[in-house]
Amino acid sequence: MEIETRKLIKQALPAYKAHQIDVTLDLLDDNNTVPFIARYRKEMTGNLDEVEIREIQDEANRITKLQQRKQEVLNQISEQGKLTAKLSATINAATQMQQVEDLYLPYKQKRRTKATIAKDAGLYPLAQWVLQFKREAVETVAKQYVNEKVPDVDSVLAGVHEILAEAIGERAEFREWVRRYTQRNGILASKLKRNGEAKDEDQVYQIYYDFQSALKKVSPYQTLAINRGEKAGVLTGKITVDEVAIERYLKFQLIGSHQGPAVSLVEAAYQDAYKRFIGPAIERELRRSLTDTAQEHAIQVFGNNLYHLLMQAPLKNHVVMGFDPAYRTGCKLAIMDGNGKYLAKKVIYPHKPAPTVKREQAMPEFIKLLNDYQVDMIAIGNGTASRESELFVAEAIKQVKRDVRYTIVNEAGASVYSASAVARAEFPDFNVEERSAVSIGRRLQDPLAELVKIDPKPIGVGQYQHDVPESGLDEQLERVVETAVNQVGVDLNRASIELLEHISGLSKQTASNIVAYREENGSFSSRPELKKVPRLGPKAYEQSVGFLRIINGKNVLDNTDIHPESYAVAKQVLSNLGLKLDQVGTPAVASVIENADASRLSNELNVGTATLQDILQSLQRPGRDRRDEMPAPILRTDVLQMSDLKPGMKLQGTVRNVVDFGVFVDIGVKQDGLVHISHLSNSYVSAPSAIASVGDIVTVWVLEVDEQRHRIQLTMVEPND
Repeated sequence: MEIETRKLIKQALPAYKAHQIDVTLDLLDDNNTVPFIARYRKEMTGNLDEVEIREIQDEANRITKLQQRKQEVLNQISEQGKLTAKLSATINAATQMQQVEDLYLPYKQKRRTKATIAKDAGLYPLAQWVLQFKREAVETVAKQYVNEKVPDVDSVLAGVHEILAEAIGERAEFREWVRRYTQRNGILASKLKRNGEAKDEDQVYQIYYDFQSALKKVSPYQTLAINRGEKAGVLTGKITVDEVAIERYLKFQLIGSHQGPAVSLVEAAYQDAYKRFIGPAIERELRRSLTDTAQEHAIQVFGNNLYHLLMQAPLKNHVVMGFDPAYRTGCKLAIMDGNGKYLAKKVIYPHKPAPTVKREQAMPEFIKLLNDYQVDMIAIGNGTASRESELFVAEAIKQVKRDVRYTIVNEAGASVYSASAVARAEFPDFNVEERSAVSIGRRLQDPLAELVKIDPKPIGVGQYQHDVPESGLDEQLERVVETAVNQVGVDLNRASIELLEHISGLSKQTASNIVAYREENGSFSSRPELKKVPRLGPKAYEQSVGFLRIINGKNVLDNTDIHPESYAVAKQVLSNLGLKLDQVGTPAVASVIENADASRLSNELNVGTATLQDILQSLQRPGRDRRDEMPAPILRTDVLQMSDLKPGMKLQGTVRNVVDFGVFVDIGVKQDGLVHISHLSNSYVSAPSAIASVGDIVTVWVLEVDEQRHRIQLTMVEPND
C-alpha cells in the first residue's frame, strides 16, 4: 500500500496510533484473517478487537478507492489539456469522494447542453465580459455577437444566461457551501400523495402523511419508512431549505458590491443555477446520503441482532423434541439426543380439521414418545398452529411423571433450511416438514451450529431488511457469522461443513475435505493431524487451528483457545507455577492460576501480557464455551394466553428483536409485546441496543393489551419506580 494512502488512513482514524494501523494493514496484506489477528496478534496490534480491525480495514478500502478515483479524474482532465498545478493539488487534497466529483464536474464529458450550444455559437467571451460588470450596456455589446446561430440580441442574452447558469452550477465551492448549509438547516418533509389513501388501506404510513423533521435529526427508520412510502405510491418526500439565504450567499460571491447593467443578468443566472442544477443535485445527494446512512444503520442493527441470536446459550446434554405445528397436515415431531443426533420422528394430528379418531390418538402417541426416549425438553415452532400446539404440549406434560419443559422457538428460516441442499444431504429420506422439526429442535440445543446452515436474512431479526442493498447486508452478516463462530470455536470431530467453512482460514472446499478425512480416517486425535487434510496448507493451518477444538484428544491443550505456536509458553507457565499438563482443567490448577502474578510471569517468560492472560484463562477452563455465560432460554410448563394479560402484570420474557423504536419481547403468548424506546428506562435512551440484546431475559410489566389488533404494549420500567 502506498505511503500517501496510509497517511490518509491515519488522518481519517485519529483514535488509533500510527503503528496500530501499519501493523494491522501489514497483517491483512499478509492474508491473515480478522478473527486470527484479534485473537492471536494482540501484542502486535495493541490489543485491537475485531470491530476495530474491521474499521481500519474498511477505511483502508475507502481510501484506496478514493485514491484510484483521484487518479482517474486527474488523467481525464490532463488528457483535455486543462489540468493546472492548483487544480491537481486541490484534487489530491480531497478527503471525500464527493469533493473529487464536484471538482471533476466542469470537465466531465456530458451530453450537448444549451450552454455548449451557446459556446459553439461564440458567446463564451461575452459571458466572461458580463462577469466583469462593466458600465457599458449589455445589449449594446451583445449586438456584436449576433450571427446566423444566434440571430438576435435576445438569443445572444439567452445563450449567455445558459453559459453563466451552467458554470455557476458546476462551481465546486458553491455546491460544497450549499450542501453544508442544507445539511445544517434543511428539513425533510413528507406528504400523503394524491390518491395515496387507496394504496395505504391499513394506514401503515399514517404518521408520515404530514411529517417534518430537521435533516440532522431524522432517524434512520424514518428515512427508510418515507422511502418505502414513496416507492409504494403513498407518499411524496422532499427536502426544503431557506432559498433566500442561499441566493444571498451566491449574490455575495458572484456580485458583491458590483453595480451596473450586468447585475440583473448575473442574478437571473445564479437563481436559475440553483433551481435547475445545484438545488436538485444537492437534494438528490442528501436524500441518497440519508438513505445510505439509514441502510448502513439497518444493516448494523440486523448484524448486531444476529450476533446475539447466534450467541444464545446452547441447551446441552438434553434429549430434545422438535415440534413443527400444523393443522391439516399434522404436527411433525423429531427427537434428538443430547449431542443433536437424530433418534426418531413421527407425525401426530392433535388439531382440527383432523378426524376425531386421529385427534384422540395424538395424546397417547405423544406421551409414549416422551417416555420412550426420555425427552425432557420440547421446542415448539412459533408458526401456524403454535398456540394450539402449546396448549396440547402443556396438557401432555402434566401427565408425565418426569420433569419435562417446553419453550417456543422462532422458526423463521426453518423452511429455507428444510428445502436446502444441506438439509437434503443430511436427511435425504425426510420430507420438508420433518426436516423442519429437526431444525427447530436443534435450534434449542445449539443455535449457532443450526443457524449457520441457512442464509441469515430469512431469520428476520432486523428492521427494513428488504430496503437495504443485498450485497451490503450479505457482507455484514457474513462477518457476524464469522465472528460468532470463531469466538465460540468448534469441535473438530463433530462440526458440520457449514460450521467449519466459517472458521478463520478455511473455505468451503477445505471444510469439506476435513469432514471427508474424518469420515475416512476416524476422529482427529490431535491438532497437527489437520496438516494431513488435502489442500489445507500451512497458512490455512496457522489461521484455523486455534479455533478448532479436540475433546479428549492426545493433548489437553488441543481443547483450549491456546494456539499451537504458544504450547511451549503454556507448558512453561505450568512449570513455573509448579503444575503438570495432566492437571489442566482441574480445581487445583484453577486455584493456583487465580492467584498467579501475571505481570511476573510475563516478564520471566518474555511473553506479552494479553497473550499470557488468554493462556491462563484457557488453562483454567479447557473446552470453555463463552455462550454458557449467556442467559438460558425460558422453559415453561403451562400456557399463558393473551386474555390472561392485565395492565400492571409482571412477567419474564425473551428479547426476540431490537429495532430503533423499541424492543420486541416474547412473554409466552402468541404475539410478541413491544417495549417502546420511551419505556425501556426511566432515563433517556439513545438506542434500544444500549439496553437490550436479542436473547436477553428481561422483566417487563404489561401496559396495554389490544386483542383485536393483536398488540401488546410493555414496559421495562417498574410501575412504582
